[in-house]
Amino acid sequence: MGHPFEIELEEHLPATPEQVWDAIATGPGVDSWFMGRNEIEAREGGISAMETGGQREEAVITAYEPGKRLATRTGTAEDGRFMAFEYLIEGREGGSTVLRVVHSGVLGDDWQDEYDALRRGWPFHLNTLREYLSYFPGRIAAPVFGVATGSSGRAVRDALIEALTLPTPLVAGAQVHASPAGLPPIDGEVVWADDERFEIRTADGLYTFHQAPTGLALMFHHLFGPDTDGAETAWQHWLTALVS
Repeated sequence: MGHPFEIELEEHLPATPEQVWDAIATGPGVDSWFMGRNEIEAREGGISAMETGGQREEAVITAYEPGKRLATRTGTAEDGRFMAFEYLIEGREGGSTVLRVVHSGVLGDDWQDEYDALRRGWPFHLNTLREYLSYFPGRIAAPVFGVATGSSGRAVRDALIEALTLPTPLVAGAQVHASPAGLPPIDGEVVWADDERFEIRTADGLYTFHQAPTGLALMFHHLFGPDTDGAETAWQHWLTALVS
């Protein structure tokens, strides 16, 4: 039996409504702060699609009001599962914007774990959106997605911290000077750190590393530098060699 859910969040962003709209309602905009590669048809009834690790997920755009409201909904699976997203934009004085996000739908039998993961993940993603709009406004990132499986979440976390020579305990505000083998150095600041993920902002990118308790390791980086050809393949090889 399916389990209905709803998560609602509100974020005050240092950007105009037009800038926020470009970030949430265009494929290149979403590429610059969320996950995977995204395509969004600019019309109600169009398709919103995200591809991660060769898997493509599609939803229908159910509302499209430029600068104000975007909503999407996936199809309904045989067990009743579906996902719906609504983004509401409200401009404020001083060129800032309040973004309200409503994520709802129906989850499957393991709904509690899924719901907890979604509830924990959204504050992180909105913080990444804030980092993007604050430090890389108007720029478009090359998205990097990688996945590998280690023996456990703790082992993956320890391997990442050692390979990136990260300080411990890892906290927001910590300075990072990492030299991942075979990849460009990462010199920047930790802008998010919790038990599951951490994110580093540099002068030309946002680097996110995530580990699940099962040992699944994920990366979703957003690279704004001039030379990003082959970056996804190189990072995938690095992650696989590190944790597998």
